[in-house]
Amino acid sequence: MSKFILATAMALLTTPAFADGHAASGDAEAGEQQFNRQCIACHVVANADGEVLAGRNARTGPNLFAIAGRQLGSVDGFRYGDSIVELGEGGAEWTEEAFVAYVQDPTSWLREALENDRARGKMAFRVRNEQDALDMYAFLATLGEPE
Repeated sequence: MSKFILATAMALLTTPAFADGHAASGDAEAGEQQFNRQCIACHVVANADGEVLAGRNARTGPNLFAIAGRQLGSVDGFRYGDSIVELGEGGAEWTEEAFVAYVQDPTSWLREALENDRARGKMAFRVRNEQDALDMYAFLATLGEPE
């Protein structure tokens, strides 16, 4: 019994916990590889000091530092589309579920979330594989906490 308790405790201690209060389903190491393949052309992950933690200094998309639990459409100085700002102003935050659904089909996700067939996302790229999206979220969630 004590081996079971020890194994359970070790599993809980080594499972990343994130700002949204849930452990991510993805693999952060695989997510880093996917981020470097699919996201760095448009996104950077840079901390408050400007240190680039992932990606290049891309500016097409917003900085993804501390995305887990952050309000949608809230990076200062980035010009978001109206739909994502509206959701964020309504209190929506980036959770694993929201991130995965958004990156797989930004406009459809925004339309469903806002119940507005005219809502549009500015992100044209789509992550085709759900596991890749889960892995990316797990990776990004390890890079800082919301301020």
